[in-house]
Formats: sequence, C-alpha cells, structure tokens
Amino acid sequence: MMLPRLSAEETVKTETAVFGAGCFWCVEAFFEKVPGVTEVVSGYAGGKQPNPTYKDVSNGSSDHIEVIQVTYDPAKISYRDLVDFFWTTHDVTDPRGVWPDFGPQYRSIILYATDAQKKEAEASKAALQASGKLKKPVATEFALLNKFYPAEEYHQDYVKRNPDDRYVTGVAIPKLKKLKFPESK
Repeated sequence: MMLPRLSAEETVKTETAVFGAGCFWCVEAFFEKVPGVTEVVSGYAGGKQPNPTYKDVSNGSSDHIEVIQVTYDPAKISYRDLVDFFWTTHDVTDPRGVWPDFGPQYRSIILYATDAQKKEAEASKAALQASGKLKKPVATEFALLNKFYPAEEYHQDYVKRNPDDRYVTGVAIPKLKKLKFPESK
C-alpha cells in the first residue's frame, strides 16, 4: 500500500535548536513535553574531538558538553519561546554545571546555528537579567554550533525507558514536576 505524499503546502517545515543544561537525560525529558517540539535527541557538542563517546564526555577527557538537539515546528513555537523555557529548566547562574551534575561537560550553554538564533538568545538573556528574577548574573555560555553528535542509543529517551532508575526518580522526575511548560500557539 502506498502512502499519500504531502504536497509542498502540507510539508511541515522544522528548525533545530541545541541546548546544554546539565545531564541530557533530564533536558531531553523537559523539551519533549513542549508543544511544537517534534523530536529531541541527546548528544554532544561544543568540542573539537570528532565522534565523542559518553565515556569521553562524562569523564572530562573531551571538551564536549552533554546537550540536546530540539527539532521544532516554528509555526507552533518560536526559537525565542524555546530559549525562554530553557532558562526555567535549571540554575543559569552557576558556571560549575547543573545540580547534581557538575563539571564542564554539564555547563549551561546555548549553541546557536545562525546569527538570528544568536540575537534571539541574547535578547532573551537580556530580558531575563533585566527582570530582577535572578540574584546573580546569567552564567550560560553562548557558542556557535559547529557539529552535533548524537549520543549512544541507550541515552535516547532515557527517562521514558528507565522510569525506575535512581537518577530518574530522584532528579529528573522531581525537576519535571516543577516546570511550567509553554502553551502552544
């Protein structure tokens, strides 16, 4: 049986965003619940080493960061909305990483792919700083995305596939329960 092809008007145009905010298991689970997000992939970025592995990144022997790549429908959620949500997922003022995972591989970072993404992220950061909600300055880094490397398969959808894991029940689920998710357009 052949499936009908979508016409050009029916094709969903998606865009991607890359964020690091601690352990990618949590961050992936957060963004999967955002309306307009069509896919979230855990991975590595920000370093120079080609084809990093979890072992390389988690033990600090690479300069990569645990990140997620978010694919989203810009007709349903904007890049700016994703960045605004990103700020709510972790303590953006701690340069050491994101509790309970500390180290350079767990630091807060926005990896932009275009000048437009960079401008949107910087405007969002400026608005957050001006809001008075934070007692310290934002420590989140901004960097041009050179390459995203998907993490090993067992890391994908980790929270969904491992609901009884100690990290999931002790860290990811409590963080998920505290988040307020953006509404769809």
